[in-house]
Amino acid sequence: MVASAMFVYGFHPVREALRRRPEGVRRVLVSRRADRRRHEIETLCRRHDVQLDEATGAELDRLAPGSHNGLAAELLPEVTAEAAGATVTDPDLVVLLEDIQDPRNLGALLRVCEGAGVASVLLRDRGSAPLSATVTRTSAGAAEWLDVQRVPNAANELERLKEAGFWVYGAAAEGEPVWQVDLTGKVALCFGGEEKGLRSLTRKRCDRLVALPMAGRVESLNVATAAAAILFEARRQRTGR
Repeated sequence: MVASAMFVYGFHPVREALRRRPEGVRRVLVSRRADRRRHEIETLCRRHDVQLDEATGAELDRLAPGSHNGLAAELLPEVTAEAAGATVTDPDLVVLLEDIQDPRNLGALLRVCEGAGVASVLLRDRGSAPLSATVTRTSAGAAEWLDVQRVPNAANELERLKEAGFWVYGAAAEGEPVWQVDLTGKVALCFGGEEKGLRSLTRKRCDRLVALPMAGRVESLNVATAAAAILFEARRQRTGR
């Protein structure tokens, strides 16, 4: 594989690349496991005459450990990061959500993640609201386009991301102002529950904590509102604007 090649990972990002900008896709890599999603991707590749290659799980893991769902698409060199960002997600921006108990908050968070171009959302299984009709409705359909993975252990997932070269940042009131932190490169942003925020073990796994300093009289923002401000600051930095 070419070191400078740009890949997008996961079912929804790959499908959107093929549906919206197939001329910008050089090839698609799929695992050998046959399922409905692979069939849909194969159909789109045939329709748009895009090369389809089989890859082992180990090969895909090297591209996107733990977040590819058996699928990756290589974009052509002339597809710039800005152009790709308008149609597909940012493969190096991941969000971890834990203990988000209100389904409306979860839906709002997923809507923010999709709008900010997040590649993967890791949802801590225990303590989080299920992906229900309320979540989908509140997300304005964004939940259907995101690669959302339920994970049993947030700390273990963060360690895996670190091994893959990601820097992990947690949102917490005592953190550094987010605009003073470099959010380019491989970044995982962590947001905690409505009542207590991030769990202590998750905080320990973070490389740094980031915050939105409050100028008014209230102490903090709703988690979805805070996530929107932080994620779009990350997007601003990552697109050079």
